[in-house]
Amino acid sequence: MATVLLIIHLFVTLALIGVVLLQRSEGGGLGIGSSQGMGGFMTGRGTANLLTRTTAILGTAFFVLSLTLALLGRGTGAPRSILDAPPPAAAPVAPAPAPGPAVPTN
Repeated sequence: MATVLLIIHLFVTLALIGVVLLQRSEGGGLGIGSSQGMGGFMTGRGTANLLTRTTAILGTAFFVLSLTLALLGRGTGAPRSILDAPPPAAAPVAPAPAPGPAVPTN
């Protein structure tokens, strides 16, 4: 399921990039069209509304898919570092032997 969502996420990402690049910026930038917008298909205002609505929908889909993939991938990875792994259980320490009789030294 994660693979299918990842592929859908890729398509949404590419579509979002394309729609953002199609929009007309303040300085003209990479925006397509002239005063007729999209080759006379729609008015300038209609084109802006369509692209704005499409950007909002794709942005929402991108956000939802990102959160879904993050939640699906949570906790599935094994620890990659010894610092990430829990500490090993400590072996019980045997008590030290009782000291023997004191030997006098000369």
